[in-house]
Amino acid sequence: MNNEEFILVTGATGFLGTRLVSELLDRYPRATLALLIRDRPGESGQQRADSIVPATERARIQVYSGDVGHTRCGLDSVAYERLSAETTRVIHCAATVRFDHSLDEARRINVEGTRRVLDFASGARQLKSLAYVGTAYVAGERSDLVRENELAVGQTYRNTYEQTKAESEALVRERLNSIPGVILRPSIIVGDSRTGVTSSFKMMYWPLKIYARRLWRTLPGYPDAVLDIVPVDFVATSVARLVFDDAAQGSTVHLCAGPKGSATIEQIAKRAAEYFNVREPRYVDPKFFFAAVRPLLFMSLWGRKRRVLRDGRAYRDYFTMKMQFDTTNAERLLKPAGVCPPPVLDYLDRLFSYCVASDWGRKPVEAQ
Repeated sequence: MNNEEFILVTGATGFLGTRLVSELLDRYPRATLALLIRDRPGESGQQRADSIVPATERARIQVYSGDVGHTRCGLDSVAYERLSAETTRVIHCAATVRFDHSLDEARRINVEGTRRVLDFASGARQLKSLAYVGTAYVAGERSDLVRENELAVGQTYRNTYEQTKAESEALVRERLNSIPGVILRPSIIVGDSRTGVTSSFKMMYWPLKIYARRLWRTLPGYPDAVLDIVPVDFVATSVARLVFDDAAQGSTVHLCAGPKGSATIEQIAKRAAEYFNVREPRYVDPKFFFAAVRPLLFMSLWGRKRRVLRDGRAYRDYFTMKMQFDTTNAERLLKPAGVCPPPVLDYLDRLFSYCVASDWGRKPVEAQ
């Protein structure tokens, strides 16, 4: 790769984005990265970038304070024109991953933000490719094998995140006729498969924590529900490779464990019970629990257990999923390079170990 590669990355300060920036810097030592980062009260985009980029690499980073939720991504005309003239690759990771946003707010960030990035890409005069990072959960409430070329098949959605990410992907699909690019759909992203390191203790980590701490043992879900998780190192490596892979252009790729590597809730719970030395969970039919049991418990419990009931609503659907994700395109494009997601059960203990060592993200852990 020559030194003219100029890669624009949105969402660089997120869990995946931070790891992706590191991967791009390591993999492409002569590339320049342009990071579009929102200013925060008391913290500029440049300061946020400095917190994730080693001082030795900052000469290869250009930071643009902006926001995909705003017109022209929040950039002034000079910055927008410069990026339009120099950008050769775009990786769009920026999104809200909250489940509780209103539909309008989620659309403002996920759908309209993607539209603005696509508008930028269509005017980027040296663009070679765009990688759009979506989610496998655009499949919504399906319960069958989800293929990579499928999007809208009449499914319903669990939350505004899934719905707006599906709407965003539909926009990208329409524009891939005129913009060279690839759609990437990771499943649930967890810590590093080798070290367990994570900066995000959301998704599976929250129910795991309350279970490990013996705060809650009843699980409103099905033992055979499927949990497809993938480590952040696999996803970052895949994104960094596929944005440069001409054979990937026009494709949709599931960055998922898939039928061969995913695990059931029961398998994961058994491993957690062994590791944390707790009793295995009690499984309760989720429809019965949320219709009858939860309202009674909510009236009778107080303190930490009542907070568990309140916060747990956001996770309830992920204990009932039966769908699997086909990974044909991922295997075709990544397997020849030796890039494959490890089976979930192969690295669970490393995730657990990091949770304990970091006290669930409350204290730093020295790099090994």
